[in-house]
Amino acid sequence: MQSRMTHPAMLVPATMESLRAYSLSARKLGDVPPATFAMVDLRASQINGCSVCVQLHATELKNLGESDERIYGVSAWQDAPFYSDAERAALALTEAVTRLADKSDPVPDHLWAEASRHYDEEELGALLIAISSVNVWNRLNVATRQVAGAWKPGSD
Repeated sequence: MQSRMTHPAMLVPATMESLRAYSLSARKLGDVPPATFAMVDLRASQINGCSVCVQLHATELKNLGESDERIYGVSAWQDAPFYSDAERAALALTEAVTRLADKSDPVPDHLWAEASRHYDEEELGALLIAISSVNVWNRLNVATRQVAGAWKPGSD
């Protein structure tokens, strides 16, 4: 497999800097655990078919000490017993926001209410920033057919 082109964010350095800053900004708000952010990133990447980000965020979860069951189970989180109610709310929000075009009311009130039970407004903001950020990365990677394994953290 070969990518179609150099990653767009590599071609436009200001974009790389901005996207990284945007991605990291979410993790500095509230008390959302790092593993929840990584699960959100992994789930959106699975939905979008971004092999680069699936590999990256599965590895991130492993490095955070998550079990294989919790990492592999993210793709079927609704039927797996490995997640807290708060994690389930974050994953449901991730799926809804990632699949905006699939429904006339993609983020229904009941889903928002459940997420709001577990996260305050700042934390919800952080989750939404994280979800939108990973979706940008997914779209850039998938459109240009970036290759999983070709890039390693710290190699740029």
